[in-house]
Formats: sequence, C-alpha cells, structure tokens
Amino acid sequence: MSLLLKIEIPYGSGRLTIRIPERNLMGILEPKILPGVSDPRIEIKNALENPLNSKKISEIASSGDKVAIVVDDITRPLPTKILLPPILDELINAGVHKRDIVIIIGTGTHRPITKEEAEIILGREIANSYAWINHNCDAKDLVHVGRTSYGNDVYINRVYFESDVKIVLGDVMLHYYAGYGGGPKSIVPGIAGRKTIEYNHSLMFHPNARSGVARGNPVFEDIMEGAKLAGWDFAVNVILNTKKEIVKVFAGDLESIFNEAVKIVDSMYKVPIDEKADIVVASTGGFPFDINFYQAHKGLYNAEFATKEGGTIILSAECRDGIGHNIFQEWMLKYKNADQVIKTLKKEFVLGGHKAYYIMRSISRYHVYLYSNLPEHIVTNVLRLKHADDINKILIREINKKLNARVLLMPFATETLPIIRGN
Repeated sequence: MSLLLKIEIPYGSGRLTIRIPERNLMGILEPKILPGVSDPRIEIKNALENPLNSKKISEIASSGDKVAIVVDDITRPLPTKILLPPILDELINAGVHKRDIVIIIGTGTHRPITKEEAEIILGREIANSYAWINHNCDAKDLVHVGRTSYGNDVYINRVYFESDVKIVLGDVMLHYYAGYGGGPKSIVPGIAGRKTIEYNHSLMFHPNARSGVARGNPVFEDIMEGAKLAGWDFAVNVILNTKKEIVKVFAGDLESIFNEAVKIVDSMYKVPIDEKADIVVASTGGFPFDINFYQAHKGLYNAEFATKEGGTIILSAECRDGIGHNIFQEWMLKYKNADQVIKTLKKEFVLGGHKAYYIMRSISRYHVYLYSNLPEHIVTNVLRLKHADDINKILIREINKKLNARVLLMPFATETLPIIRGN
C-alpha cells in the first residue's frame, strides 16, 4: 500500500489539501524560491535613489506639475500600497501639490474597481486623500498618440496623456501570449482604448506569441511600441515570489528596468522538467489569480505544458467573481469548437472571444476538471469542463484509470512555465 502524501495548495485566500499516493507523484513543480527583501520600504527607497537610465523623481517633477501614476487593478498582485508612499513623498518633497497628483487604475478592459477595493489596493489613507480614477477603455475622450509598425492605432487615457509627469508601476511576470506582464503592459493595455487592446490581442495567433518570449513576439513588440508612443517619465517595477513578497525593486526608465527584471523572472519562473505527466493537479496560486475563471485560465494554460496529450488536468480556482467576462461566456455558448472561434476571430477580433478559443483548444487536447465555487451547471454547460465536487476523489479516480499513472503538482500554475529540458 502506497503512502498517501498530503500537500497543501493555494485556493482563493485559503488552502486546499491534496492527497496523492507517493508512488504516483512525479514531483511538485513550482518556481525557484527567492526570499522576500527584509524591509521593502528601504528596498524601494534605494531603487528610487539609484534609478536606472533615468533622473530621480525629484529631478523630473517640480511645483506646478500635473502628475499621473498608473497602478494595477484588483486582478494583479502588485503591492501598490507599499510602493506608493515613498513615491508620493518624493513628489511632495519636489514641490508637487497633492491636488495635482492623480492615480489611474490601469483596468484595461476589466471592470472598474470599487471604493472598497481602492482602499485595499492603495491603502485607506491614500485612497481617501489623493485623487484616483478608473481607466475607461471606452471613454469618448481617449487621445490618439500614433500608430505602431504593426498597424495598431494607439488610443490612451487623456488624463495620463495631458499630465506633465507620467509614472508607471507594475510587477514583471510571465504572460501566456504577451510574453511578460508588467513593464509596458501597464500602459498598453492598462490605460489604452478598447480598439487598441483588441488589435494588439489579435496578434496572439503568431507562433511567437507565447509565455516567456518578448523578442519576435508581435503582441509584446506592439505593446512596447504603443507604450513608447504614449510616453513615460519614470517607472517602478517589482518582482514578487509565490508568497507575494517583494524580491527585487527596479526604478528608472521603463524599458531598461523591464529588461533587467525579465532576467530574474526567467530564472525564477521558467521551470525545467524531464518529461510530461499523465495527470497534473494545478492551482492558479490563489487570490487574485483565481478571482474569476477569465483570469484563472492562465493557470490551465501553463499546466498544459506539463501534461501529456490526452492526459488529465485538474484545476483548482475559487472564482469568487464568477466567470469574469460576458463576451467570453457568450462565445462559449455560441460556438462548437476552437476552429469556429479562430475563423471568426481572424475576420474580426473580439476580446473575450480569444479566451473561448483557448478553452476549446484545451478541452480538445486534455481531460480538464475544475474545482471551484462555480455552480456545476456553469462548469459543465458554459465552460464545458468536467465538474470536480471533490478534488481528491477525482484525482484517485483518474489515477486508477491507468496503471502507474504519473502525477505532477503545480501549486502556482499561473506563474510557473514548465519547459522540457533541451527545448
């Protein structure tokens, strides 16, 4: 009788216990563990004092300047409330008036955040004493700043465009078709127009539009060109470990700090494996990565790189905000398969529809179970996945289908990119 191992994985804001027979477990696939810095505030101040290829904030901003600061929305783990105070202190010490500073929530095409969420993201004091606004990708006053070499007309938030000093915050991490998040992605799609975002995402069918690839990836290169057209004056980007602790802070020129950050991200989150598994049990990494299924899909996407064709993926994702995107839901109900979706998207790209393509492609290649808070009829009838009411019973049942089935566990699948050694 094989020993039953008990391993905890993130789920929402809590944990799940997975029970796996020891003889079946290939391993636990997770990012390289780098410790968080002992004092994040000192690390941030040091970065601000020693910017890369840039003047200091105090040398850029001065009295009378209008300042815009772009931050992430609730779907990203950026520790904004830790980053903002030293940045705001520098601005105030440079003579900038508090009334001339506005914080823009880079929502892209996501829903606006609430006042309660703003207090969580920004910290209660900042949320109640500084002006903050949600970006609206459908606003009528977006500013056209130019066209990329890929033919994308770039429309940008007017408040940002008209500011004298533009500061961008972000966290650099892998992204499943843009290559990487953070860096220029805080501008495009963060504060861009819907048409700009849709055009950029329509480039995702290129073979180089994949996780961990920047050079030669048309999605990423279009994003960077769009960000340059919009402009920036200063940027702060961080790298987080799986505990959401700050590992490294970069400040200065956005492109320069992004290029440095990517080197560390690759060393942490690209994880080599010798072979693929019959079964992968994957957690997105908990909140906010599993806030809704639209976001949680990124964990499923990465899990596919560790799963044999025709194998089984069991995804755990709380999905406290439901599916997360109406158009995605509509397309899942409207189209029969991935071929139909991609044919339609190539005629006219629609945000949300692209996610339906990825899900339909996944279920055509793998047996996919979802353990979540979503009702069973949503999981099976809308998402077309297999409903897992008890994740451990499903796992044992799948193991029993194949003699000596090999299982990989991915506790932080959204952030983990499995790479077969030698490829």
